[in-house]
Amino acid sequence: MDTVAIVMTAPQELALRRVPLAIPGESDVVVDVDWSGISTGTERLLWSGRMPPFPGMGYPLVPGYEAVGHVVAAGPTSGRRAGDTVFVPGARCFGALDGAELRGLFGGAASRLVVAGARTTRIDPALGEDGVLLALAATAWHAIAAPGAARPELIVGHGVLGRLMARLAVLSGGRPPVVWETSEARRGGARGYDVIAPEDDPRRDYGAIYDASGDAQALDSLIGRLAPGGEIVLAGFYAERISFAFPPAFMKEARLRVAAEWKPADLHAVAEMIAEGQLDLRGLITHRAAAGEAESAYRTAFDDAACLKLVLDWRDAA
Repeated sequence: MDTVAIVMTAPQELALRRVPLAIPGESDVVVDVDWSGISTGTERLLWSGRMPPFPGMGYPLVPGYEAVGHVVAAGPTSGRRAGDTVFVPGARCFGALDGAELRGLFGGAASRLVVAGARTTRIDPALGEDGVLLALAATAWHAIAAPGAARPELIVGHGVLGRLMARLAVLSGGRPPVVWETSEARRGGARGYDVIAPEDDPRRDYGAIYDASGDAQALDSLIGRLAPGGEIVLAGFYAERISFAFPPAFMKEARLRVAAEWKPADLHAVAEMIAEGQLDLRGLITHRAAAGEAESAYRTAFDDAACLKLVLDWRDAA
């Protein structure tokens, strides 16, 4: 058994290749992928060659950790059945390519995957392509629902992660968060909260600031906006070294928290919110492309400011 997959061989070099697949075991499922998302965070760093040292990093690799498809075969202990629609957060199921080990970081951008059934999340088929957003929704939830976390008062960045954080914060009740966005083109699409330019915000007493921008240089300006004893949550992924001036942080007695990768419980939590109609994922996917157009699609996802989220369609992939 094999699959058609996106293979990155070096920074800014990728192609569709046919690669071998692992033999599924009794706890595995075989998933034919319908859609996969392109991450503008970690995948942008892989594409540009700026990804810091990370477990599993190396070329050649299959990127992608946002796949939605349907189960075509299910092992007897997989917990899934043929026909189930599932979200797959990546896979490590690929054989060697041209004699080289094919890295699965994160291994979801392929037409067919073999993965443990326990790693998949069953979703409503009616979600369609919006299902690829589950990982980002889980990331947002992991940041704001951590034990003892204060709800966001200010969210920095109105990309997909920032929008999902804002939607989740609105769901929790209380005063809606303020969202900062430097790009005028991205200030639209708010649902129950305000999006403004940083320079138009006079406040300097935020108790909890959540950064979804991935800008490693923003910390000093954010510390200046904190209330005494306030907290900054780094919820993006940062390629550059994080640093800040100590005296302002000292005077504010600022706290800093890093929000790590989502956990299975976060994925289950947001999947339940979506199934119950509480969390709406609509309006976040702005661009679509056939899997065969992957190279130009990656450039669009990373270079077009109007692109919030680009989804690849695998349904016609050979």
